[in-house]
Amino acid sequence: MEVSLLSILALGFILGIKHAVEPDHVIAVSTIASQSKKLSRSSLAGVYWGIGHTATLFIVGVILILMKNEIPEKWAMSLEFLVGIMLVYLGITTMLSFRKIKVHTHEQGGAPHLHLPPSDDRASSRSRVSYGKSMLIGLVHGLAGSGAMVLLTMSTVRSAWEGAVYILIFGAGTVAGMLFFTTVIGIPFVLTAGKSRLNTPLTSLTGIVSTGFGIYYMYNLGVTEGLFKLWMG
Repeated sequence: MEVSLLSILALGFILGIKHAVEPDHVIAVSTIASQSKKLSRSSLAGVYWGIGHTATLFIVGVILILMKNEIPEKWAMSLEFLVGIMLVYLGITTMLSFRKIKVHTHEQGGAPHLHLPPSDDRASSRSRVSYGKSMLIGLVHGLAGSGAMVLLTMSTVRSAWEGAVYILIFGAGTVAGMLFFTTVIGIPFVLTAGKSRLNTPLTSLTGIVSTGFGIYYMYNLGVTEGLFKLWMG
């Protein structure tokens, strides 16, 4: 493998790390990290995001490179708009997440008695949901970023196989970057896991930020960049 190609791939890895910390990526995954009670789960949420992101970029990217085609602007922007919708959804569900633990009360000895699901069951369920959501978030982000990824790849490499390797290396960079940042993001949520007075407002704040940014993201795409006009045109 030529030295120049190795340099390009190394640059791709660095760009992948940089790509992982774009605001919409970090905000989206933080909604998952906020629901993790162990740092390892928060870290793995970032890994699953990276896997989903890389999978979509690779599949769509390679197809477009082989076809020597690009995603039309209207479709590319529409996929980006989907990211905004997802951010709003994640924000709202995060704000309501602390209410989703199923509880019920009944009278026992004249006093209300609270029942919670076994902690192991709650942890297992939360783990499965977090990882699944993380991968889905990554898939959506990867789909939305496929157009830009293809343009970057086609301007950087000379053949389809080099393009495929470049996308994989870029994806490895996003996995590494998101692994690090979801670990950092998860620390305050883990430290406050047993303190509802701190954890609940912190989780709610994460949801508010995600919802607000998602609305701004959609407004910017639809109004400022003219996606709504493209839809009506």
